[in-house]
Amino acid sequence: MVKNRMTQEIFTGLEEKGYRGRIVSVRHIDDLRADIEKRYRQSLFDLEFYQERISVFKYDPYEVLPDVNSVIVVAVPQPQIRVTFNWHEKMVPLIVPPTYLHGEEINKTVEDLLAGILAPIGYTVAYARALPLKLLAGHSGLAKYGKNNICYVSGMGSFHRLSAFYSSLPCEGDSWQGLQMMGRCEKCSACLLNCPAGAITSERFLLRAERCLAFLNEKPGRIPFPDWVDTSWHNCLVGCLHCQKACPENKDFLPWIDQGAEFSEEETAMFLKGTPLDQLPAPTVEKLRKNDMIDLFDILPRNLGVFLKSVH
Repeated sequence: MVKNRMTQEIFTGLEEKGYRGRIVSVRHIDDLRADIEKRYRQSLFDLEFYQERISVFKYDPYEVLPDVNSVIVVAVPQPQIRVTFNWHEKMVPLIVPPTYLHGEEINKTVEDLLAGILAPIGYTVAYARALPLKLLAGHSGLAKYGKNNICYVSGMGSFHRLSAFYSSLPCEGDSWQGLQMMGRCEKCSACLLNCPAGAITSERFLLRAERCLAFLNEKPGRIPFPDWVDTSWHNCLVGCLHCQKACPENKDFLPWIDQGAEFSEEETAMFLKGTPLDQLPAPTVEKLRKNDMIDLFDILPRNLGVFLKSVH
């Protein structure tokens, strides 16, 4: 009875903050691994994509938390962020989609919230790094998939960040289930029709990730875009929102844009030139750090160049 009450208290605590969560047994970590390996054996992953994004997953709950019993997966609503660059006396606003910025801050906030609920009665919680979060969220019942292979959470659309945490709290009322696609996707092809790169097709459900613009523009900045990528396809500083903007599930969330950093013409010129981080002025480095853009720094010369080369 106490454990059931604790589970409900977790859900209530999350919902009071505008978050949503589910709890599944830690034994399902093996199911996640098996699901990924099955897709790999079926050659559903492009090799390059698999090596860069899939092979890095870690299924080691007992190394993180020896007395682990459950996995708590949480969705936190997150807006788009507008970052502004001044160039040739013009302001060029560019969007960073949800999930790219302030991840560590959000994870820490959720972990502290969970610990505040569980610690007083003797249960522990630890951040579960490098799990296949979309797969976990789908199997837990927290999210459903769209045709674009993006997870959608009720009340958030695809504008959210997923996090997972191991806990010693025993799992009662395990919510594990089969993956589900949103019902409205059956008669809708908005995402497919609005993906210029052809990453979403009617031939299969799994995204052709190797053609996804987000996969391409997240690569290290020294790697140029393939010749087949049309410059007109680019729409975000990093990532892509073509399919998410077209999705009817997101219509209420599209206006949610927070203002991020603004960079002067001098700072923008240094970014385009590829000035090393340790050679930037201290205030610029601090601005990047404050706005959680250090991890995006390497891609700025390439990705910014796409948008600014036509600004005169």
